Amino acid sequence: MPKTQGQITATLVAEQRAQAEALFNSIGDGAIATDEFGKITRINPTALRILGYKESEVMHKWFPRMFVAVNEFDEPVNLIDRPITQTFLSGRSVSKKMWYRTKTGGNVPVSVTTAPIILGGRPIGAIEVFRDITLENEVDRMKSEFISLASHQLRTPLSAIKTYAHMLIEGYMGPLEPSQRKALQTVVVATNRMNELISTLLNITRIESGSISIIPKLVNMSKLVEEVMIELSHTANIKGIHLDLRVVTPSHTVKTDNLIIKEIIANLISNAIKYTPEHGKVTVRLSGRSRNLVVGVSDTGVGIPEQSQDQIFTKFFRAPNVIRRETTGTGLGLYLVKGLISQLGGKVWFKSVENEGSTFYVSLPKQSTGKADSKRVLTKAP
Repeated sequence: MPKTQGQITATLVAEQRAQAEALFNSIGDGAIATDEFGKITRINPTALRILGYKESEVMHKWFPRMFVAVNEFDEPVNLIDRPITQTFLSGRSVSKKMWYRTKTGGNVPVSVTTAPIILGGRPIGAIEVFRDITLENEVDRMKSEFISLASHQLRTPLSAIKTYAHMLIEGYMGPLEPSQRKALQTVVVATNRMNELISTLLNITRIESGSISIIPKLVNMSKLVEEVMIELSHTANIKGIHLDLRVVTPSHTVKTDNLIIKEIIANLISNAIKYTPEHGKVTVRLSGRSRNLVVGVSDTGVGIPEQSQDQIFTKFFRAPNVIRRETTGTGLGLYLVKGLISQLGGKVWFKSVENEGSTFYVSLPKQSTGKADSKRVLTKAP
């Protein structure tokens, strides 16, 4: 008996579904589809293999709860920052690198891309495709080890250059012409900048390798911030930038690592000075509660574009508006700050409006959660 039109249509639909299912399952990367409520409706074998689950364990579960995402510092990624959430909110594709917790409790680095599933002009779900980037991260680790080794080797000749330049400026080898003195001062400034870059690179490699040790002791944050501001006052004065310290809370003593927190505050204040136009203002504010102290560094600078704000703590990232105004810079300062504050058990976040300024906040526990160690390994430029 010949098939009716309805039977033919049903057969075609079944074939198309089978083809779609086969295509989904054959994707070489992990793939997860959800409905409009974020519940998993489909997952391919690659995703199950990467994450270590069986299909029956994950189907119809709420995606964000089923698969926990963490950042490079092993901190859970906020729901609002998950690519799947951003896709639902924006209706656009989103790409990001992060880590997924596997069934066995380990973390696997992944590169994620999400996209909305649109039907009749409205989202009815989303699909996420991700790939294991463990090998890429291993290559990055090898690069970091090379940078660390190279940086150590660079320090010896730089120290010699700086020492002899100072000796020449001080007249130990005879009087200098004004032009010669000016040239040598340029050499000293350049070696200082190179030493700062080397210190940053070394500290980043140590953060990533987990070899930074914490030596907690009582630190008067008000005095520490004053010291940093005095050290940076010359740079601020050159641009006519006013530095202001406001101590709101009466208790501003914390138990933390003095050298690490000083590095954090110095990075934030120097960044604020660097990206604030002439005759601007940088304000440091100390406040807090019973368990935490908050340091806020505000500026009247160029601000951070909204589309760049989710990448601001990414290694080597510099916002487009900053690159147009300031060609120098590595994009490592805030990445370093994020890593260091994580080592102290604190948090860092910011608020910013482009062309109006930014405020970076650092929250520190008054009792350090870092592990004490007899050996300090954070590097400071000589």
